[in-house]
Amino acid sequence: MADAVDDAVTELQHNWEVIRYQTPEAEREKRFEALAAKAHKVSESYPGRAEPLVWEGIVLSSWAGEKGGLGGLSLVKQAKALYESSIAIDGNALEGSAYNSLGVLYYKVPGWPVGFGDKAKAKELLQKALSINPKGIDPNFFYGEYLLETKQPDQAATYLNRAIAAPARPGRQVADSGRREEARALLEKTKVAR
Repeated sequence: MADAVDDAVTELQHNWEVIRYQTPEAEREKRFEALAAKAHKVSESYPGRAEPLVWEGIVLSSWAGEKGGLGGLSLVKQAKALYESSIAIDGNALEGSAYNSLGVLYYKVPGWPVGFGDKAKAKELLQKALSINPKGIDPNFFYGEYLLETKQPDQAATYLNRAIAAPARPGRQVADSGRREEARALLEKTKVAR
């Protein structure tokens, strides 16, 4: 059973990174929509497992990002619920990815009355993800991005450099390469913001 879950999650990860980093922007929304349906089936197939919920949330969040605006708000609300469910099952699953992804939603989504955004909650969740996976590329990248967005460019640079130097993840070369490029681009923005 564990191998089947791992295989299904690995397939979702691979599909996500191909769409995110290798698919033309004009095609991404439709591709993420199709992947969301697949991710939901994986979550339903393995009830009580945190990992598929995290990846279903990541796919929905990515789809929302491509959709943009208020059209994506219902998707991020669904993703939020998935991350919360995953944390309730096992917050440490996938090296704390649910905390990281939930933190990202809290700083990217508008606050009340439009959405649930909350910078203080975002910081708390992102720091929790970092405590679980201090050398990981994603927690360092997103905490760096958060610090840059909250006008703390010097601290942001520290975390973005850590993301760039993070150890490679087996089988995640496409995602790691894409994330490092994003980190380098944000690092340039920290120089302008200082």
